[in-house]
Amino acid sequence: MHLHILGICGTFMGGIAAIARECGHRVTGCDANVYPPMSTQLKAQGIELIEGYTPEQADIGADVFVVGNVVSRGNPLMETILDRGLPYVSGPQWLTEHVLRDRWVLAVAGTHGKTTTSSMLAWILEDAGMQPGFLIGGIPQNFGISARLGKTPFFVIEADEYDTAFFDKRSKFVHYRPRTAILNNLEYDHADIFPDLAAIETQFHHLVRTIPRQGLIVSNGAESALERVLARGCWTPVERFNYKEGWQAVGDDACFDVLYANTPQGRVCWELLGAHNRSNALAAIAAARHAGVPAAAACAALGRFRSVKRRMEIRGCVNGITVYDDFAHHPTAIETTVAGLRTRLNGTGRLLAVLEPRSNTMKLGVMKAALPASLRHADQVFCYAAHLGWDTAEALAPLGDRVIIRDDLEALIEAITQAARPGDHVLVMSNGSFGGLHEKLLTRLAA
Repeated sequence: MHLHILGICGTFMGGIAAIARECGHRVTGCDANVYPPMSTQLKAQGIELIEGYTPEQADIGADVFVVGNVVSRGNPLMETILDRGLPYVSGPQWLTEHVLRDRWVLAVAGTHGKTTTSSMLAWILEDAGMQPGFLIGGIPQNFGISARLGKTPFFVIEADEYDTAFFDKRSKFVHYRPRTAILNNLEYDHADIFPDLAAIETQFHHLVRTIPRQGLIVSNGAESALERVLARGCWTPVERFNYKEGWQAVGDDACFDVLYANTPQGRVCWELLGAHNRSNALAAIAAARHAGVPAAAACAALGRFRSVKRRMEIRGCVNGITVYDDFAHHPTAIETTVAGLRTRLNGTGRLLAVLEPRSNTMKLGVMKAALPASLRHADQVFCYAAHLGWDTAEALAPLGDRVIIRDDLEALIEAITQAARPGDHVLVMSNGSFGGLHEKLLTRLAA
């Protein structure tokens, strides 16, 4: 089969491309911007890439066009496909029909922590010799790749609540039909497609409706929104974490004991930071146990877990100034990330937070009121204000003279360079490439 993938350079669609190629299919694809690292990864797998959505690609000879949710009506290639009645399908639907069918799917859903928790879960299964397949929205450093087919029935997938395609407005995760599902947390997000939290809760309940009676739901017992979702109707056993009668973590960042029903299960000693990662670990341990990995073995495996690229990843250290890269883009994630680094520093250096409000929700300004509190642990804040539909200075005014705002990338880099001094830690937060700011900043600091 020849697949031509529209929007192939996104992490999810690029993962589908890699898995389809591993299945033996011919894969080609296109995107508006074809650039590294995804373009390099795909070309290394023998996947031909085309820049842009030219109508001529309809004649490429594809058996099916796999359409990413970045594609909308008016896209010249999509319009040609529709006009000519050519076969097309969404990425999640193709994945379900050709890869996930007859697999033991372990799906990780939630507003925050999906990538990290999916990576933990895949690693626990791998460490236990179970050779799972996976499709994750990041690159787990234990694997060095974001997706693979796997050699056993087990398949871990990051289950996103964003919509499937322009022709299918259900959340992606409704397609996956997991046997094991993690509900990590639930907050309002994706303001471009959801009017309120209740609308997202409805989509999560659609997911709950697809999980069999023989399956398992691993849910965060501290999340009232998830409790409301389950109260709508649940036909599957539930194990709760962050819950007195369920899974608990007792200890600090470096080492903590894992308990289930107040009974010790094992001990995790690792290098990750924060209560959010202990919570992620509990979810992964519970889900892995359902798939057959004893909790003690899962705890030991997490001691060998190397986290995910772009999650508090150190990009370089120049003249005593350390630059980090993190994917945080929602106020809750920003606050957790900043607070975690502040705890790690323990008074040994200043924390300079650099933020690009890049997600659709952030660009709309829906979360702007929560930003000052989320950044309160930073000594100084730098915000990139280009292409925003709201007054950044007004929103961040509660931070006083600690905040510097620029709408030009080079000017922002210059401001950070002028402010940074030896011993500082510069935390860069964006869910995109941030115009290559990390490398540009390191180069400037070195000069």
